[in-house]
Amino acid sequence: MKKDYENINNLTKIMNDANDFMIDRIRHLNQLEESGIDPYPYKYKKVTHSCFIMMNFYNIPENKMLTVAGRVMLMRNMGNATFLNIRDQEGDIQIYLNKNTLGAEQYDLIRLFDIGDIIGFEGSVFKTKTGEITIKASSFTLLTKSIRPLPEKYHGIQDADLRQRHRSLDMIMNNDVRQRFINRAKAMSAIREFMNNLDFVEAETPILDTKYGGGEAKPFVTNVNAMDCEVFMNVSPELYLKRLMVGGIERVFTMGRSFRNEGIDRTHYPEFTLFECYMAYADYNDMMELMENLYEYVFLKVNGSTKIVYDDVEIDFKAPWRRASMCELVMQDTGLDVLNSDKEDILRAIAANKLLSAKIEEGMDIESMSKGEIIMELFDAYSASKLMQPIFVKDFPAESSPLCKLHRENTNLIERFEPYAFGVELGNAYSELNDPLRQRILLHEQASKLRAGLETASPMDEEFAVAIDTGLPPAGGLGIGIDRMMMFLTNSYSIKDVIAFPLMKR
Repeated sequence: MKKDYENINNLTKIMNDANDFMIDRIRHLNQLEESGIDPYPYKYKKVTHSCFIMMNFYNIPENKMLTVAGRVMLMRNMGNATFLNIRDQEGDIQIYLNKNTLGAEQYDLIRLFDIGDIIGFEGSVFKTKTGEITIKASSFTLLTKSIRPLPEKYHGIQDADLRQRHRSLDMIMNNDVRQRFINRAKAMSAIREFMNNLDFVEAETPILDTKYGGGEAKPFVTNVNAMDCEVFMNVSPELYLKRLMVGGIERVFTMGRSFRNEGIDRTHYPEFTLFECYMAYADYNDMMELMENLYEYVFLKVNGSTKIVYDDVEIDFKAPWRRASMCELVMQDTGLDVLNSDKEDILRAIAANKLLSAKIEEGMDIESMSKGEIIMELFDAYSASKLMQPIFVKDFPAESSPLCKLHRENTNLIERFEPYAFGVELGNAYSELNDPLRQRILLHEQASKLRAGLETASPMDEEFAVAIDTGLPPAGGLGIGIDRMMMFLTNSYSIKDVIAFPLMKR
């Protein structure tokens, strides 16, 4: 069958960046086919991975035939012998090819191989004179012919935009990048294992809905043609999970994508993985214990230790974590006793301290803010960035959420916490509000803010309100940003580094 690429002159019509190196590779491809070799076979034998061979070298019989496969990363031709380094999912291993062993005809085909080709080898394992574990190949099979050169070995892809745009190449050239996403998958499996051990039920919630809620966020808007209606991409699964609890599922969790049409920075991204769970007959204290134990479990499972060094700071996620109220931290870092002061006293103290005033008032009208909103601004400005070790910041001002119970000892506060590490917020949790009348009042207040032009406010969700009317048991709820967990687990500085394929401008 004649192939379109047999006419190399037509290459530029289908590949905008075609160059001489690619043309040479396609010539090799054509020569291989002319020799009767299929450069893209359907399957290959079961292989043994490089890591197993390295770890079990002394237990493998000298003449035992092994099958390995991987991408060629290095090739050194020495006349009648050639050394290759191939890379599989678990690492690299050296291959030794000898003309006498393979025969002249097959050995001659090696000249048509290129860095980046995927090849399978059968052979026995031995150590070279320099002590390197090596496969002495008795045969080989070309599995995929690469027509695009890999980046230069020692420099790889340096530009962050290119690394994210061409993540496959980034993973090929950087073992740590590939391992990062393997560890991410292991961590998500560990989360499910931890929750299953506590008898939680995993549920799915809608991505598209005619309303949105569960978080203060600007949603993405789209349209369902078949229904001729505007819909929103979910900002949080919270309201649906609570409805499942009303339906009788006492322990429920989900782990999926959420979408918020807001800014992008080192720790924020418009599409992210959110873990949320709700436990009947529990409160926010139980959620603190669940979260610190979950983090400890995942870090031990994936990394073998709760300790990491992140940007030269050692952080230990071992339970238990420190607990501190938001007002306590603000007083510690600003000297203002915000809990026992009224709004006017706080404003006068801010005005009297020029440094404080300059930091808080830039671009903000604090005069129009409530006392609680000012406290949260003070916390964000002066306390959050100092929280290096894992900590639960608890007891938020009452106006910070419409879905949380009032604090049982101070009705100006709510039983809410946010965990922090290295100055980064890791999640959010409540003693969940289950008073149906108060819930309706707060939902209507949110809807009125939306009508007044506050884009991050939520519309009234009557179906959710009806469910709460029916009766939600006392419950604790917890949300964890999985991508931020992965930043610490894999020692990644930016959230884009732990997202395999972040959104890129065309």
